[in-house]
Amino acid sequence: MKQLVVLGGKGGTGKTTVVAALAQLMATEGRLVLADADVDAPNLGLLLAPEVLYGERFVGGSEAVIDETACIGCGTCQDVCRYDAVLATDGVYTVDAIACEGCAACHYACPAGCIDMEPAESGEWYRSMTRLGDLVHARLFAGQENSGKLVSLVRHQAQVLAQDRDARWVLIDGSPGIGCPVIAAVTGADLALMVAEPTVSGQHDLDRVLGVAAHFRVPAAVVINKGDINPGRSAEIEAYCRERDLPMLGVLPYDDAAMAAMRQGRTVTEASDGPLAQALRGLWAVLKPMLGQ
Repeated sequence: MKQLVVLGGKGGTGKTTVVAALAQLMATEGRLVLADADVDAPNLGLLLAPEVLYGERFVGGSEAVIDETACIGCGTCQDVCRYDAVLATDGVYTVDAIACEGCAACHYACPAGCIDMEPAESGEWYRSMTRLGDLVHARLFAGQENSGKLVSLVRHQAQVLAQDRDARWVLIDGSPGIGCPVIAAVTGADLALMVAEPTVSGQHDLDRVLGVAAHFRVPAAVVINKGDINPGRSAEIEAYCRERDLPMLGVLPYDDAAMAAMRQGRTVTEASDGPLAQALRGLWAVLKPMLGQ
């Protein structure tokens, strides 16, 4: 079983479009398990129409709860809270669950010992079936943290499922940026495919996310999406990769077929035989031997 994670460095690079197309191509050659590691804004399901088979709440931290019957109304909890999560109404102290960061400062400072730290449900994770195979995905509740922990859970469940299914691949749709969710998505992967866009910000963020992969010793390769809209910048990214001995796997063209396929809820390679679909098939042909297949 090989794990391929697709990252973009920033939002909007076309990462999920590439993941969905690769999933369709991989599914024709063997069993795979998909994992949507963007738990803050998951959208792989928009193209794959998953049927949820199992779901479970995710507890990612704790929140303070005040026992009003034991509270002496001293206001110490409100004084020590750096997040303005403790509210006072007519002398009654309560905790705003959205604002509470779970730091437990009020719990330790309360002279009456009336503040408990209780597990906080931060999101949900699901195991679903799609036309291309199993999908493990999740949703972080609004205002909640610990998205890195939830991504780690999604990846673990995907690996367990892949072993049970005797799958050849785990294909991971990563999240933007270089924070905890990306670290959780890339750690331990066999290959990280970086989808770059030919812009100044795209090149800058590519450099940052490549640094994350290098730190965790995950081999990386690069593909440029919509490269023909800015050939000069695309050439700079290709030169950047040559200088660092990074595999440059190709340049994907801009193609209206991508948007048309999305409107149909299909992958580009299912809905089109145009230039983008052909380029994506070429990308998979290059990726396959890199995954030892």
